[in-house]
Amino acid sequence: MQSVAIVGGSLAGLRAAETLRSDGFKGTIHFIGEETRLPYDRPPLSKEVLGGKMEVADAGLISQEAFDALRLELHLGKRAAGLDAERKAVKLEKVGTGDARADNSNAGRDEAEGATEEVAADGIVIATGARPRKLPGTEGIGGVYTLRTMEDCLALKAEFEARPKVAVIGAGFIGAEVAATARGLGLDTTVVEMLATPLARVLGDTMGQVMADLHRENGVDLRLGVGVNDVVAGDDGRVAGVELSDGASIAADVVVVGIGVVPNTEWLEGSGLEIDNGVVCDETLLAAPGITAAGDAARWHNRRFGETMRVEHWDNAIEQGIAAARRLLAGGWEGSEAVPFTPVPWFWSDQYDRKIQLAGRSSPDGKVEVVAGSLEERRFAAIYEREGKLVGVLGMNRPRHVMQYRQLIVDGASWEEALEFAQG
Repeated sequence: MQSVAIVGGSLAGLRAAETLRSDGFKGTIHFIGEETRLPYDRPPLSKEVLGGKMEVADAGLISQEAFDALRLELHLGKRAAGLDAERKAVKLEKVGTGDARADNSNAGRDEAEGATEEVAADGIVIATGARPRKLPGTEGIGGVYTLRTMEDCLALKAEFEARPKVAVIGAGFIGAEVAATARGLGLDTTVVEMLATPLARVLGDTMGQVMADLHRENGVDLRLGVGVNDVVAGDDGRVAGVELSDGASIAADVVVVGIGVVPNTEWLEGSGLEIDNGVVCDETLLAAPGITAAGDAARWHNRRFGETMRVEHWDNAIEQGIAAARRLLAGGWEGSEAVPFTPVPWFWSDQYDRKIQLAGRSSPDGKVEVVAGSLEERRFAAIYEREGKLVGVLGMNRPRHVMQYRQLIVDGASWEEALEFAQG
């Protein structure tokens, strides 16, 4: 293998490039990314950078010197527009100011300039990530935002400096973090969530209720079990309010939409790769001969949990980027020597003065047991069961316990063994 194309210039793609070099790959690495910035960390966008506690430069994942040392053939400001999987050739488009994905002001933009080149390589790592879902009917309305890129964050930060009334649509982790940051700045904040309990599909009703109480205790106006009928614009074309499905109206100067993400896989249509809520890979991250995937766009079978999954977490992007690169170095074809990718996913969220950590696979269907602290004091660890096994742990300001139970998941502990561990 003389060349590799890494499609996606964020965390997973960067870690893939670093791994190729650190593991001795001397060939050409094509590094393709839509943004022209050096790779940066996304978790601070909804927290420290948005809240003014971190400078943009401090969110970088790599210095210019270290980036240059990777000796990459750069294709920045360009988006993958097609793949010939047999030839391992990626068609690129130059990202113009008309890029609909990056458009957060909803104002008119120029059209992208179209396809400009093709990059062929011996191996490919697909790390194109995901993009936020947009709320239908908000096109053309100013003051409506999603949050994914640094530009999104800086535009929203500028809005927050004007002390607006903020409405957040969606009480998932991104929406919750934005709401917590807004309240930390003293902004009037309302969160609208269709579910009767936030995060109930992920954490279950009991733990979801803890999250709801946390926001209410910090002054968020939480509207649960309701949808959005309309986002209303004023005479100036900017958002003025939100009309809800229960007939209520919310005054809002800024709306932040956090209703999930869509993997960026449209460019792979017609490539022959299997696409199903992401790029479908085998348990070693191989999507096709010589092609692997990593990060938010990858869907693979994790034999540790007996589950096919797509994970949108920071830690997974790191580990999967490393594993995808090593899969190519191990041969990159079916039957070649490779190690299955079997992580215990891990995630954290900072909200107010609480650090929320989740490891493994939480489920609303199995048993849930608080094994340290208490829900009332908002400082606890709770474990999740599935088919007699320990599969997940949720912690709030209990990092030591989360890491302990994460290791038990790695060790394949049963539910009874986890309970015995809790009893000391």
